[in-house]
Amino acid sequence: MPGKVKSSGSKSAGAKAQPPVKDQVEEVVAWLERNGTKKVRDGMARYSVPSDKAFGVGVGAMQKYAKGLGRSHELAEALWKIDRYETRMLATFLDQPERVTAAQMDRWVDDFDNWAICDTACFKLFDQTAHAWLKVEQWARRREEFVKRTAFALLWSLTVHDPDAHDEQFIHGLALIERAATDERDFVKKAVDMALRATGKRNPALNAAAIDVARRLAQSDDATAKWIGKHALRELTSPSVSRRLSPRTRAARS
Repeated sequence: MPGKVKSSGSKSAGAKAQPPVKDQVEEVVAWLERNGTKKVRDGMARYSVPSDKAFGVGVGAMQKYAKGLGRSHELAEALWKIDRYETRMLATFLDQPERVTAAQMDRWVDDFDNWAICDTACFKLFDQTAHAWLKVEQWARRREEFVKRTAFALLWSLTVHDPDAHDEQFIHGLALIERAATDERDFVKKAVDMALRATGKRNPALNAAAIDVARRLAQSDDATAKWIGKHALRELTSPSVSRRLSPRTRAARS
């Protein structure tokens, strides 16, 4: 079942015409050049984000700037092609989910080279498209590190942002998690762990299912699977998660 697509709406008949995309791109790049700093570039290394293609603009500033620009599929695609860290981050904020195709998602994911663009694309764009669940399935079977991470970052995002998804979809996601739990690469391992923990916090039934998976992983002879299982088990069986999923707490929130 596809994820829920959010419409970005249409412009009114009297809306001001946008300048050509080429001019918009030049304006965006000029803004990035003016606002980039060495301090931000140097700080990226602390978070394992490469800065060789970065202007040095913080995420908060980019989000605020993107909000002022408004959604534009054409601008997003043009910015993605520039192959700079911030132009691609802005592309994920600007694109229109209902216009994103499965082929575009495959094209973009093949360009991912760091966890930040991967996770931002999942939480700000991919999880709102009609192809989200299909891509979780497909990308989980890929070998490339950041493609595989994207599968589980997207599953993690869907636990939060797809209220209409059925438990069966997440149960299948747990099978994908269990299959990937022996991948020792750090960026994959952490995304698998987050997807498992997030699934187990969605509702009581999924909590029980995720705990079963975590227990099996914790008993594994594989060091990575064991780490994921133990890490997830601590949180999913914690008093705070139990309180969050209790009928009384859920009723108060509804």
